[in-house]
Amino acid sequence: MSRHESDLAAALAADTPIPRDAEGPIFAEPWQALVFALVVALQSKGVFTADEWAQALGAEIREALAAGGCRDGSDYYERWCEALEHLLIEKGLASHGGVDALAASWARAAEATPHGKPILLENDPLR
Repeated sequence: MSRHESDLAAALAADTPIPRDAEGPIFAEPWQALVFALVVALQSKGVFTADEWAQALGAEIREALAAGGCRDGSDYYERWCEALEHLLIEKGLASHGGVDALAASWARAAEATPHGKPILLENDPLR
């Protein structure tokens, strides 16, 4: 196990509201596993450190709690997305406008996609 992986494992073992069972973290939706894996991969590539991630995620959780967010951990992976977005913007790898434009494109693609079909950005009628 690499240092990054062991740092992440230690963070996951801490007393946090991460959904878990006896085997480790569990995910209610596939996108949660994807954002989890993305964070692990970016951290292992050195895009940000374990400390930077912990600081960013902690800040998002504190902000959400102060604003009345879920205290039961059910919005935990939304905080992961927010923390990741802010870190990537801070590192100059993304912009607020770029993130917003991509989110809008996904929303339009979802609206234009027939039920039961995969949502693809190519389905965005404005793309």
